[in-house]
Amino acid sequence: MARDIDIALFGATGFVGRLVAEHLAQAAPDGVVVGLAGRSRERLEQVRSALGARAADWPLLVADSGDPVTLRALAARSRVVVSTVGPYQRHGIPLVEACAVAGADYADLTGEVLFVREVVDRFHERARESGARIVVSCGFDSVPSDLGVHLLQRAAQADGAGGLTDTTLWVREGRGGVSGGTVDSLRVQLRRTREDPALRRVVHDPFALSGGHRGAPGQREHWRPFVEEHTGRWAAPFVMAPYNTRVVRRSDALLGGAYGPRFRYRELVATGRGVRGALRARALVAAMGGLVGATAMPGLRSLVDRGLPSPGEGPSRERREAGSFRTETTTTTEDGSRYAATVAAQGDPGYAATSVMLGQSALALLATRDEPGRDGGVLTPAVALGDDLVEALRSQGFTVDVRRVDGPTTPRARGGRRGLR
Repeated sequence: MARDIDIALFGATGFVGRLVAEHLAQAAPDGVVVGLAGRSRERLEQVRSALGARAADWPLLVADSGDPVTLRALAARSRVVVSTVGPYQRHGIPLVEACAVAGADYADLTGEVLFVREVVDRFHERARESGARIVVSCGFDSVPSDLGVHLLQRAAQADGAGGLTDTTLWVREGRGGVSGGTVDSLRVQLRRTREDPALRRVVHDPFALSGGHRGAPGQREHWRPFVEEHTGRWAAPFVMAPYNTRVVRRSDALLGGAYGPRFRYRELVATGRGVRGALRARALVAAMGGLVGATAMPGLRSLVDRGLPSPGEGPSRERREAGSFRTETTTTTEDGSRYAATVAAQGDPGYAATSVMLGQSALALLATRDEPGRDGGVLTPAVALGDDLVEALRSQGFTVDVRRVDGPTTPRARGGRRGLR
């Protein structure tokens, strides 16, 4: 079957799917054929009619995550397939398999360790054979994390500063809500780890997605607030750190350890100094623990569900546009040089900014599809797209930059620095 569709958007009738469709209708170059895919032709027609003249001729594709035949047909017709249908562990495996077999590139928004681990184990080699680039986590999870470290490594390499060592992503700003899909993904993963202790060990392994590669020791999560040594600020773990850190380590593994033998990575939220900073940090940790605990307990789950968005729900356009995020990833290299990379954008990170990140990832996959050296496999945004995605996001008004903070330190100054906690 000829590939007559450039980008197929699977899940176009969902909340985030509609946002991605809106972005593609505005940003896709002339001549790019975007197909809207989902279970209901009637609902797909409604989505298309709301997108304006540029989408008037977009084809509609009826496909169902529970019907592998329709997914295989979708992958066979498409150069790039984009999926917003989660939880991915429940709905995503057959589509990844169809793309890996058909040689179609793929991008999604997953933040699920168990889903990606299964995809790596089952389809990485098959995708390498077919040339399919299966790119996971092309939204707020985990583009800022992955591109931040990518920029640091490129800058240090250009300066001859050696490999990266202790590296930390700081969430400096984050205004926006939690998506219903994220909440549902959390429920699925918690249920599976309760039922199977072996899966619990996978989720807790810092290198769960690294394909057997083990980086520098000491890469463990800590869930207690603490005072950051060099700034005196209180810090708490970022809620998505248990997932994002594993994606970044997979990038390092896919690149053959290019980030350096002493590379260690963590993600934190700075809460300020003094008593107020301590209270904020403790409140963050308590809220995360409470959400996980309540979601895992049947007696409390229904109460929690009433206060959280359901899959397919999301904030109003005004609230999405009022949101924003800014991350700063800092590192010290092997020669003691220090760098900082910033990724920031206007727009709710879980909806507005994420829809742009996923849409631009799809367009970058399409633009680079026939370039030599673009190997297939289960990949990360930094490995599959790297600088192409950096430039694409900059063109959409994102801040994506890196700067050198200071030069090499003396051996004495370097020796006094402690590693990650």
